[in-house]
Amino acid sequence: MRKQIAAANWKMNLSLDEAKTLLDQLLATAHNLTDHQEAIFAVPSIYIPLATQKLADKQNVFVAAQNCHSKSNGAYTGEISAPMFASVGVKHIVLGHSERREFFNESDAFLAEKTDAVLAAGSTPIFCCGEPFAIREAGTQNSFVEKQLINSLFHLSTDQIVKVVIAYEPIWAIGTGKTASNEQAQEIHAYIRSLFATKYGQQIADQISILYGGSVKATNAKEIFSQPDVDGGLVGGSSLIASEFVAIMNALK
Repeated sequence: MRKQIAAANWKMNLSLDEAKTLLDQLLATAHNLTDHQEAIFAVPSIYIPLATQKLADKQNVFVAAQNCHSKSNGAYTGEISAPMFASVGVKHIVLGHSERREFFNESDAFLAEKTDAVLAAGSTPIFCCGEPFAIREAGTQNSFVEKQLINSLFHLSTDQIVKVVIAYEPIWAIGTGKTASNEQAQEIHAYIRSLFATKYGQQIADQISILYGGSVKATNAKEIFSQPDVDGGLVGGSSLIASEFVAIMNALK
């Protein structure tokens, strides 16, 4: 079975004390991850040592970075490279989040370079894709997402692509309270998987975890995750509430 993943994206939130409290609450709340399930916490970089220490002895629980630079080192003040993250035990890195694309003008070509850098460091890219509301309204979301994936990922080899986690995020549903219907989520997740099947073969496509990210909550996670091509979620706001995120973890297939 494909990995089923509950990934928390804290974004730029929480003070140090708040981060400690949230992690302690998460550790104190009962959850049972099976061998094919994972919880990943993408915390602000400054809190990675704290999260790594607190979660160190937990099975199938990982700490992720929210971004990295495309170069391994150099004169890039303020940036952090994939090898640097790997050196402190962080092996998952979120790439291409819609906020990075929108606010920092990250292009598909730049994200292709970042993906290469993360894989070269021996780490797992959590690669985000998804469409804005105008594209969804026009009914061209499939071709929009297809272009993102082709431009950033389809240069990868078969051995590389199976190491990538995909996170589909309908931009119009992020932080808005709107959520794609179960049918909408399944439809585009199945389409994304079909793109990988066409490029790499069905056997490879069936190994790639595709997460849904767009106002996932405790109340809707189980229904969304029950869809055959939805392999968990990339969760924003609800990941900042321990009881909410644990319920989302427990909703994994």
